[in-house]
Amino acid sequence: MHPSLPAAAVAACLASPIMAQPPKIVVDTSVTGSIVAKVLGDLGEPSILVPANTDLHHYQMRPSDARVLQDADMLVWIGPELTPWLGRAAEAGGQIGTQLELLHVAGTQLQNFGGETEEAHDHDAHDEHDEHYEGHDEHADHDDHDAHDDHDHDHDHDHDHDHDHDHDGVDPHAWLNPENAILWTATVAEELARIDPENAETYRANAAAATEGLHALDKELTAQLAPFADQSFVVFHDAYGYFTAHFGLQPAIALSLGDATSPSAARLTEVREQIAHTQASCAFPEFAHDPKLVETAIEGSGARIGGELAPAGENIQPGPDFYEDLLRNLGTTLTDCLAQD
Repeated sequence: MHPSLPAAAVAACLASPIMAQPPKIVVDTSVTGSIVAKVLGDLGEPSILVPANTDLHHYQMRPSDARVLQDADMLVWIGPELTPWLGRAAEAGGQIGTQLELLHVAGTQLQNFGGETEEAHDHDAHDEHDEHYEGHDEHADHDDHDAHDDHDHDHDHDHDHDHDHDHDGVDPHAWLNPENAILWTATVAEELARIDPENAETYRANAAAATEGLHALDKELTAQLAPFADQSFVVFHDAYGYFTAHFGLQPAIALSLGDATSPSAARLTEVREQIAHTQASCAFPEFAHDPKLVETAIEGSGARIGGELAPAGENIQPGPDFYEDLLRNLGTTLTDCLAQD
């Protein structure tokens, strides 16, 4: 065994490329599960680690999750930027043949919190992580996550404090740009074709059909949201930048600049000033967060309370159509309130 290669990577290199049956795939969330399920079609379905109606920021793996992960032929996940706990678990398991981190797929459109755009594999917050991938193609096995240790520490540290400052680093909610989902669908199909060549054409055909549906949905939502491009609105936390940027909406005013924190009094004061300045017409509560905070923020402003948003689709039943349902729900929830002006 080469001393520089982790055991899991060596095992993956020695494994036969032809499988007797479709690979067992584990995914992090229902978002990823929906993309993978579309590519698999009738050949199977992925195992989703984070259950529906669960706040993924607070999820803790169970022993049964670890067993499912260890038995997987392939792990498809957004990346440690969203679920650092999964990176540690995958490394501890040491038996997964292939890992695909979607945020690190070449060509993924990424942006920092606050809306600054950048290319995948080209952000300062993950320089050490990117060095790990040098010499590998975009579909290489991603088994060594030692470079994520610093990120994990920073992530945990950030969640111990109120985020009254601009959030730094890559925003992991990249699935809210459908162009990324289209790219990831093709990438999953090619990776499955590589490890299961007997079903390669089926994977590619399924991906093509899914891509056609995503393009149609993109056009549908673009037309639906276009009349509200100039309207300002309030959300609970800074998770919607990809959605607003892609569909030409105003950047949402976020009560909390972190992923899982409550806004401080100073932040609420700042938000009230932004609401008054932009004449925000709607404010939207969010799954797993106290709606009273949103009501407090807009008190006296004239803004209306809209429906509950769920950027990871926690209020939607998992399945192949989950991703499309998630985007449609976001679009409909926004327009139902914004259209009242």
